[in-house]
This record gives sequence, C-alpha cells and structure tokens, in this order.
Amino acid sequence: MLAFCAAVAPAAAATDDNAANAAATPLVLQQASIDPAIAVRILALDCERLSAADVREVLSQAPAPRVILLQGSLGLVTMQPFGEFLVAMGYPEERIRNPRDGSMSYGSFGGSEALAGTLAWHYEREGMVPALIGHSHGGMLVVRTLHELAGAFAETIPVRNPLTDEVLPRTTFVDPATGKERPVVGMKVAYASAIAAGKLARLLLLEWTMLPKLRRIPDTVVDFTGFSIAFDPIAFDFGGSDPYAATGTARVRNVTLPASYSHIGIPKTRHLAANPVTQAWSDAYAPGADPPALPADADTDNLLHAADIWFSLKQNWCVEAQRSLRARRREASP
Repeated sequence: MLAFCAAVAPAAAATDDNAANAAATPLVLQQASIDPAIAVRILALDCERLSAADVREVLSQAPAPRVILLQGSLGLVTMQPFGEFLVAMGYPEERIRNPRDGSMSYGSFGGSEALAGTLAWHYEREGMVPALIGHSHGGMLVVRTLHELAGAFAETIPVRNPLTDEVLPRTTFVDPATGKERPVVGMKVAYASAIAAGKLARLLLLEWTMLPKLRRIPDTVVDFTGFSIAFDPIAFDFGGSDPYAATGTARVRNVTLPASYSHIGIPKTRHLAANPVTQAWSDAYAPGADPPALPADADTDNLLHAADIWFSLKQNWCVEAQRSLRARRREASP
C-alpha cells in the first residue's frame, strides 16, 4: 500500500499544466471525429462569402475560435446582449462563454498582461487564438493587449490559467501549430475589434500610457476593425478625425457609425437576430458591398457594427477551421 501511495502521489498532485492539458481533449476529439465528407466541405468553403446555410450545415461541424467579449468601465453595461446575438446567428455558445463562470461578458479592468497570458493558455490547449472584441474601456484593453503582446510594456509575459486566475511559473507555451516552445510575447491574434474606445476615458482613468498607442495597431493582430460613432462625446470622438492605423503589417479597417448610435446602448443587438429580416441582412452583409434594402419599419438599431463583426467572426472561424484541418492532413501524411 505504501508503495502504491508513493506511486500515485505525484499524479494526485498534478500541476495546473497537466490538468489543463486534459481540457484540450474535447477539441482534439472534435477535430479527429469530423466526418471526412464534412471536412471536404469545410475546406471547399469560400471564407469571404459564407451564407447562413454554410454556417448552419458545414461550419458548425468544425471547432471555432474562442471569442472574448470585453465590456466597458460601467458595470451595468455588459456585452451579454452582443454574445446572445452571436449565438443566435450561429456561433457556438460554448466558445463565447467564460469557462470560469459561464458569463458572456468579461470585465475590462483585469489588465493587459493577464489577458495576454490567458490568450496563450487558450491557444496552447485549444489550437486557436481567441478573438478579442471590446466595447469602450474594453476596446482600449483590446488595443493595449495587442501592444502587450508586441512587448511594449514588458519583455516577458507569464501564462495565466483563466479557470483559476493563477499566474503560471512560465513565460512560454507550446505552439500547437509547430509543437515548439515559444514566448508569449510575439503571439498573434487573428481578429480583434474595438467599439467606441475613446481617449477621454484614458485621461479620466489615468491610463496615460495608452494615449499615444490607442489608435496605433501593432503586428500582433492579423485583422483589426475599429468602430467609432460619428459624434460620441463620451469617447471624445467628433467625426473620426483620429482613425486607427497599422504600425506595420496588420490589416486595419475604420468604420464610422451613424451619430444616432448610442455609446451606452451599442451592445444591444440580440433583437437583430430575432427578426428574420435583420438576421438575413446580417448574414448577407460584406464590408464594401452594397447591402440589400431594409423595410422602413425594421428595427435596425446597432445593425451595422453587429453585421460587420459577424462577417469577420465567421470568416475567422472558417479560416481557422481550414488551417486546422490542413495541419491535421500534413501530420497524417507520410
């Protein structure tokens, strides 16, 4: 019995990393269990032109990147309604809910170092870097985290377990794409977005280090979309005179929303998926294309940024699913 206890004691005292590795199993099994015919259909998708049927019948069979929705500084205004919109449009609910408490809205005062370390933890175990979407102060945290990953504030970033909020004793992770160890600094997010993130709040909240960085998007993101309201006194935005710009290779888009949009009410979008007319409009939307006309009596509040983000999220989902499948095929080949 003593020998048996001595043998199992190390396993009983498993580290956070070992326990977390087990959490990757469902995703790995999901990837392995994709029907070959479905895999062929996923690889044949045009990620720039995804219909509602593509999402419902094909893409829903593939793993999806986690989406982290960051709310603003006012606790009563959360990103819960926006998360419900995304789920109603077809995004997997489990990939939006916080794995720690089940909520759809993350607070924005946890710090960029903590969020960057959490991204590394998720990527190591899930094979996909989470997408970041932030409203107001949450949008600032999105941009700050991109700068954090670029090494703007520290040379190293510790990995953080989001299930326990524990800082792990390491600043590297195993990249599932290569199997090699790499630092958290330099990791790249595929898609990120900031909604109504203004400079005035940076002054009021004493976040002065972000004033020169808030509109500068580093290379630690592939696609970034910044949304501003044409006249938004809360964000100190008066006509989009200070657009987001890439400092290097990031693809950056600026979208100016009508002045009728409310800074406080902008996350309220679940009604758009409940109405078949605005739901179909959102499914058909593509940046730069002429959208179909809507009935005059349709409730279109907050439609533009909701449809734009939905387009980007399902595109990112498609790209990441195809990348994952191609990687598995390379591993399986002689």
